[in-house]
Amino acid sequence: MPSGRRHQRMQRPPAGAAEEGRPCPWVLPRPSWATALRLIHLLLLSIGICCLIICGQLWRPKQTQLNPLEVHIAELQLNLTVPRKDPTLRWAAGPTLGRSFTRGPGLERGQLYIHREGIYRLHIQVTLANCSSEYSTMQHRAMVAVGICSPAAHSISLLRLPFGRGCTVASQRLTHLALGDVLCTNLTLPLLPSRNAEETFFGIHWVYP
Repeated sequence: MPSGRRHQRMQRPPAGAAEEGRPCPWVLPRPSWATALRLIHLLLLSIGICCLIICGQLWRPKQTQLNPLEVHIAELQLNLTVPRKDPTLRWAAGPTLGRSFTRGPGLERGQLYIHREGIYRLHIQVTLANCSSEYSTMQHRAMVAVGICSPAAHSISLLRLPFGRGCTVASQRLTHLALGDVLCTNLTLPLLPSRNAEETFFGIHWVYP
């Protein structure tokens, strides 16, 4: 009997053998190669998106980088240094011409050239030289017209002001102007506009992007 009991004790499995199949709670599973590749792909994708955002900011058109407080404005006077051979009125600006000036827009052959797209307030006043109060057929048909004359794709009339029985026409309006637009003003021939800066002037004022 003692030898039988010793045999049973020898065949009894050790206490720790029953727990060999259980995973240890403090050991983390090793990631597979597929999981590692997914993480690498996600990282590369994130880096690519960040690069696209940064490049988009750097290559944004220059116009959006303009100072929002920079207002484009111009006030012009007539430039009648040569006789009128066509209906187009030509304008000028500078210290030698009194209160005329340009801040942003340019002058191209006496016409306003737009350097910044946006909504502009346009105003004009034209007084006829040697105008009499008596009604005449020529005066009745006379008209001042303002429009975009270049580029051809943007060509459009903005203002048409008939003199009728008066000697002066004046008006203003809001209009959208694009970068590169050229504004032209026409007066019916053979009438002449007054050179007085208080009677004849033309200007624009940028008010909104």
